[in-house]
Amino acid sequence: MDARPGGAVMPSVQESARRQQKVEALCAAMLRALTGKPALHYRGRRLYAGERRVPVHAPHLAVDPGADGFTDCRAAADGVALRLLHSDATLHASLCPADPVERLVFELVEQLRVETLAPAQMPGLAANLHARFANWSRAFHRSGLTEGSVGILLYTVTQMCWSRLNSRRVLEETEDYIESTRMSLVAALGTSLAGIRRERREQRAYATHALEIARVVGERVCAERAAAQDGDAETQDKDDVKRGFALLLDFDDGDAAGDGIAAATTGASKVFEDAALAYRVHTTRFDTEIATATLVRRALLAEYREQLDRRVAEQGVNLARLARGLAAVLARPAQEGWRFGEEEGHIDGRRLAQLISSPGERRVFRRERHVPQADCVVSFLLDCSGSMKTYIEPVAVMLDVLIRALGMIDVATELLGFTTGAWNGGRAYRDWMNRGRPRHPGRLNEVCHLVFKEADRGWRRARADIAALFKGDLFREGIDGEAVDWACNRLLARSASRRILVVISDGCPSDSATGLANDPFYLDNHLKDVVARREREGQVEIVGIGVGLDLSPFYRRSLATDMTQGLDNALFADIVQLIGGSRRR
Repeated sequence: MDARPGGAVMPSVQESARRQQKVEALCAAMLRALTGKPALHYRGRRLYAGERRVPVHAPHLAVDPGADGFTDCRAAADGVALRLLHSDATLHASLCPADPVERLVFELVEQLRVETLAPAQMPGLAANLHARFANWSRAFHRSGLTEGSVGILLYTVTQMCWSRLNSRRVLEETEDYIESTRMSLVAALGTSLAGIRRERREQRAYATHALEIARVVGERVCAERAAAQDGDAETQDKDDVKRGFALLLDFDDGDAAGDGIAAATTGASKVFEDAALAYRVHTTRFDTEIATATLVRRALLAEYREQLDRRVAEQGVNLARLARGLAAVLARPAQEGWRFGEEEGHIDGRRLAQLISSPGERRVFRRERHVPQADCVVSFLLDCSGSMKTYIEPVAVMLDVLIRALGMIDVATELLGFTTGAWNGGRAYRDWMNRGRPRHPGRLNEVCHLVFKEADRGWRRARADIAALFKGDLFREGIDGEAVDWACNRLLARSASRRILVVISDGCPSDSATGLANDPFYLDNHLKDVVARREREGQVEIVGIGVGLDLSPFYRRSLATDMTQGLDNALFADIVQLIGGSRRR
C-alpha cells in the first residue's frame, strides 16, 4: 500500500489487479444469468462470448473495472445484457452507416433504446442504468469536452435522446448550458425524437428515426469542421471528443484504458486467417528439447541453488499453510479401506457372534473410510524470453515454493520452459533465405523446449536442477503456442484424472524473424488457437500467470501479478484459487 498526499492510502498495483478481476468475474456471472449465454466472460477488460469479442458501442458503458465503482461496472454489464437480449446484431449491422460520426450516433441511440426495455420486475437494473448515465454525463461535462463545438453538439444530442426515450429531464447540472444548442436542434430532430419514443420496441422501425438523427448530426459536424479556421485546433477538438465519447467504440479495436497492470496487446493476423487458421513451420530440423541442468556446471548450479534458498528464506512464506490451501482445492475424497466397530453402516459379518453373546452391543457395523487425495498433475510452463530475466528471481522463488508445497500433498509436478535456439531466426532463418525467401513461411526460428524438472522426480531430487532458472543466456525469444501444445502433450501422457497447465509469462509471443516474414500477430493468433482447441478438448486445464501483465486475452483463467514488490501469502492465496478454480473464470 502506498500513501497518498493527505494521508489517504493508495492500493498497490497487485491489489488493483485483484479487484479488477473480482469485479469482472461478478459482472460476467451477472451477464450469464441475465442472458442465458454461458460463454460470456471478460478477458483483458473486454467482454467475449467464447472466442468472439462482444463490442460495447456506447460511451457511457465504457468503464474501467480497476478504477470505477462496482455500481458503475454493474450498470455497464446490465446495459450490455440488454443489448444482447433486445438488439438483433445482424439487422443492426446491415443498417449501420459508414460515416464514423453517424455510426457513433446510431450505435449510441440503439443502446439507449434497449436500456428502456429493462424488465419492470427489475427496478434496480433500471436505476443502475440511470445512475450510470448521469455519472458519465457529469464526468464528460466536467472534463471540459463540452467546450468545443463538436463536443457540445454530440453531448446535447445524447441528452435529448436519453430524455425523450426515458421521459425524464436532461441532467439538471448541464440543462442551462446546453439549452441554446438544444433549441437549435429541435426543428431538425423533433419528428425523429418523437419517433424513437414511439417505436422503441420495434428495432427496424426505430432504426429509421435513429438514422435520421445520425444524418442530421453528421451534417452538422461536417459543417462545423468546414467552418473551422484553425485546422490544428479543430483536429485537437475532434480527438478530445473522440476519446471522451469512446469513439474508438470497439470497432476501431483500440486498447482498453485504465491504470494498473496493462492487458496484453493482440490483434488479428491476416496471414494466419488466410491460411484457414493453419499454423506453418518452415523447418523443425533445428528444434531441440533439453534437460536444462545439463547446460550448467555442477558447481555453478550449486551456487544458483544457494542463491535461490536465500531468496526463499527471505520471503517467509508459510509453506504448511500453502500446502493446506492447495490440498483444499485439489484433493477429492477417495475410499481407503474400512472403519470397524461403528454403530451404523454395513453389518460386519465377523462380529455377528458378538451380537449373539452380547445383545446390547451395537458396534457391529463397518463404514467406508475416505481420505482426501489429489489425483492430479500440475505442469508449470515458463516463458524464457529475454524480458523475463528481469523477474527471474521472484518467479524462481514462486515456482520453487509451489512445487515444494504441491509435493507435500503428493501432487506430481513438472517445470518446463520455452525459448528459441537463437536470436532473429538463427539457422532456420538462414535456411529460409537460402531457399529464396518464399512468402509467409510461418515460424522462422529454432524452437528450444526446456525441462527443468520432470513429473516423476520429487522436489528433493530436483531441487538443484530447478536452480538452472538463473542461467541468463537461456532467455531469448518465445514461441508460446507450440510450447503450450508440447506441455499439454506431456500432461496427456500422465494417468492423473486432472491435468493443470500453468503458463507464466510477461508478454505476448515474440520472434522477430517470424513477425517480419508473416505479420506482427501471427504467433499471437496461433497461441489463441491452441488454447481454444485445448479448452474445447477439455483434457487439460490451462491457466495463465501474468508477470506485470494481464494475460486474459490469451487465457480465460488468469491472474495478473506485480512481482516488483516481492511475494507474500496473499499472492500465493490468489495463485491457489487460480490453480484449483473451476474451468470458467
